[in-house]
Amino acid sequence: MKGRVYLVGAGPGDPELITVKGRELLAHADVVLYDNLAAPELLPNGAELIYVGKKKSEHSMPQSDIIALLIEHARAGRAVVRLKGGDPYIFGRGGEEAESLTAAGVEFEVVPGVTAALGIAAYAGVPLTHRDHTSSVTFVTGHDPDKIDWSRIGHSETLVVYMGLTTIGVISEKLIAAGRDPSTPAVVVRRATTPSQQTFVTSLSELPRVVRDAQLRPPATIVIGQVAALRGQFDWFEKRPLFGQTVLVTRAEGQGDEGNRQLRHLGANVLDIPVIEIQPPEDGAPLTEALNSLPVYDWILFTSANAVTKFFDALFQSGRDARAIRAKIGAIGAKTAAALHARGIQPERVAEQAIAEGVVAAFAKESLVGARVLLPRAAVGRDVIPVEFRKRGARVDIVPVYRTGVPQESMDRLAAVPHVDWVTFTSSSTVKNFLALGGRRLLEAGAKAVSIGPATSETLKAHGIEVALEAAEHTMDGVIAAIRS
Repeated sequence: MKGRVYLVGAGPGDPELITVKGRELLAHADVVLYDNLAAPELLPNGAELIYVGKKKSEHSMPQSDIIALLIEHARAGRAVVRLKGGDPYIFGRGGEEAESLTAAGVEFEVVPGVTAALGIAAYAGVPLTHRDHTSSVTFVTGHDPDKIDWSRIGHSETLVVYMGLTTIGVISEKLIAAGRDPSTPAVVVRRATTPSQQTFVTSLSELPRVVRDAQLRPPATIVIGQVAALRGQFDWFEKRPLFGQTVLVTRAEGQGDEGNRQLRHLGANVLDIPVIEIQPPEDGAPLTEALNSLPVYDWILFTSANAVTKFFDALFQSGRDARAIRAKIGAIGAKTAAALHARGIQPERVAEQAIAEGVVAAFAKESLVGARVLLPRAAVGRDVIPVEFRKRGARVDIVPVYRTGVPQESMDRLAAVPHVDWVTFTSSSTVKNFLALGGRRLLEAGAKAVSIGPATSETLKAHGIEVALEAAEHTMDGVIAAIRS
């Protein structure tokens, strides 16, 4: 990849619509020059990121400077990805960049992307072709309508207008003057394929009024033709159960990925702003001592996936592996059990309810007299399990394997959030840290709090926060099910 430029189409907005090749190139890029319309989720952590976006009358960098950067970095032996919204060769100035790279003797490749028109066809229910309505499609840019011969292209069965939102009045007049039927169906779609997609179906003559009344701003794409009338039959994207809802997820960084995917597939706009930072314990001596004493324990109880990860990481770093464990293994719920399964461990006991009381209930018929129990957990946690187990004669050793901190960089991200519909809380720590980072204003502005279980709900109430929903199943899956219902 070194010393080469890759012109990569990022797709129309939904980050999952980028090609497999595009993702692979981003993962190995040294430098990424990205546009305003490229989804932030696509930007890799390990590369130098350079924003070169363009909005109408607001260019962060002239095109000549962008080309100069591409050439400079490639000649320095770097792998350079030029990430563009949509497709590089559909009104993306990819042709100009390829031309300049060729003239400079810089090697390049082009990776196609899903352009906005195709995104509209799929996500707004407006097929660009249809056997009964059209067999031809014309793409046109509308930022300078006086340069277009509307009498020649205006009668295309399906006409797709890019960058025509601010000039739609002129475009509509010119099309009608060229003989296009004023009642021709038309649709304008803003932010296609994203959770904030807006779709308006109207007619050619009414298009300017609709755009004006809705106060639409770019980015938006317009489709004119009989296929626009099919929108009512083929709309599926905006009918998803959480479409238009914004959900703020407050889990530790990297731990909400699967839940985030589920929420997005249900149509939600997901803001993943971690309020927990997983840190090593302040004193590692108790964990070292516990690892050296593993044979004495009858049970090891894990009350979170984090505890599983940190315990086994420390176990392996000590030169041991799972064979050093003679104790039976217990888990607080399905997610913690899954983390154990990923380590090749089959727990003997899994609490049906993913709360401390669920673990106590799971051992209701177990004789604990004289039992040695190791409880690797966060530095601060509820004492329900050790208290109840000790009452029944067990010796419980609580060993901190991690502690939670507050990621201060999330404060600015939270402050920039204008509005959310739901905020998910998966532990008491997420509640306290969210408030410490200034999140209360979102709840006071109408965001609804969703709790993973009773303990988290009690913490919310103790801080004067109304619990709108509490998950029946005390997992992230349960939180999502509660919001969906």
